[in-house]
Amino acid sequence: MVTVLAIETSCDETAVAIVNDREVLSSVVSSQIAVHQPYGGIVPEVASRQHVEIVNAAIDQALQDAALDWAGVDGIAATCTPGLVGALLVGLTTAKTLALLHQKPLIGVHHLEGHIYASYLTASDLQPPFLCLLVSGGHTSLIYVKDCGYYETLGQTRDDAVGEAFDKVARLMNLGYPGGPVIDRLAQQGNPKAFPLPEGQVSLPTGGFHRYDSSFSGLKTAVLRLTQKLEQETELLPVDDIAASFQETVAKALTKRTIACALDYGLNTIVVGGGVAANSGLRQHLKAAAQPYNLRVLFPPLQFCTDNAAMIACAAADHLNRGHTSPLTLGAQSRMAIADVMQLYTHSL
Repeated sequence: MVTVLAIETSCDETAVAIVNDREVLSSVVSSQIAVHQPYGGIVPEVASRQHVEIVNAAIDQALQDAALDWAGVDGIAATCTPGLVGALLVGLTTAKTLALLHQKPLIGVHHLEGHIYASYLTASDLQPPFLCLLVSGGHTSLIYVKDCGYYETLGQTRDDAVGEAFDKVARLMNLGYPGGPVIDRLAQQGNPKAFPLPEGQVSLPTGGFHRYDSSFSGLKTAVLRLTQKLEQETELLPVDDIAASFQETVAKALTKRTIACALDYGLNTIVVGGGVAANSGLRQHLKAAAQPYNLRVLFPPLQFCTDNAAMIACAAADHLNRGHTSPLTLGAQSRMAIADVMQLYTHSL
C-alpha cells in the first residue's frame, strides 16, 4: 500500500488530494466556474493564473486534512496530459519541485485514466477487465480497460463530446455556463417525449465508421432549429421540455452503444467516468438497460465525477505499486491517446 499526493490542474479546477491506495485521506477542489462564467467558457490564460495563485494553499490544506507531513507521502503525482498546456504545467512543475525537494518518486497521470479510476475510490472490489464509458466536457469514449495502463478505445464521438453538446445547447437557450447541471435540473421538470430529436446514427459496421461511435453535432443543430421555430410560434420558450427531450436523446444514444459494446466484448462490468457521469438521465437509463443482462454498472460519487485529484492519486498509487514512475524530464502534452499511457513511465523505482 502506498500513499500518494496528487495535483490536478488540467482545466479549470485546482485540485489536490492524498490517497492511500483506494482510500481518500483528503480531497481539496477549488473551482474556477465563477471566474469563467462571464466569458461563457474557459479562458486558458485565466485558468493558468488561477492555478498559480491557488495550488500551494490547496497542497497545505490537503496535508492538513489528511493529518500527514511529507514523511507520510510515498509519491507525488500530477496530471500531465491531456488538457490546457499552460494549466497542466502549473501542476506538473509543482509536482516535480516537490518530488525533488522531498526525494519522492514522480508519477505523471493521464487525465482520462484518472476518470477511469474514479470508481475505484468507492468500489473496493473493482478489477479489470471492464468497459468504461468516459463522458466529459472534452471526451466521449468507450474504453476497454484491460489492466492498469493498458487500454483500447472501442468507440468515440465523431464531433462534439457530450459535455460540449450540453454547454452549446444551454447557450442556445440562454441558460448560462456550464450547461450540464442546469439542463439536468430543468429536465427533471420537463417532458422527455415532448420533442423527438435525432440520436446521431453514425455507428455503422461498414463505411469506415466504428459501430460504437457517436455524434452529437446533428442533435445540437436539431435543438437550434427547434428553438428558432418555437421562438416564432410562442412568446415563452418551453425550456423544461426542450431540456428533457435533449437529455433523453443523449442518454438513450449513449446507453445503446455502451450496452451493445459490453455484450459484444463479453464484459460484465461497466464503469462510467467524467462530468456527465453525474447526469441523472444517463444514470437512470444505463442502470435500467443493464439489468436484463445482469451487467454491473458503477457510477462514481458526484464529487468524483467532475475533475478532482483523488482519482489522479488513485491511478498513480496503482502505477506506483507496480513500480511505474516518471522521469523528471516528463513534459505536459495537450493531447495523448490513452493507449499510449505507458509511455509516461520508466518502470523502475
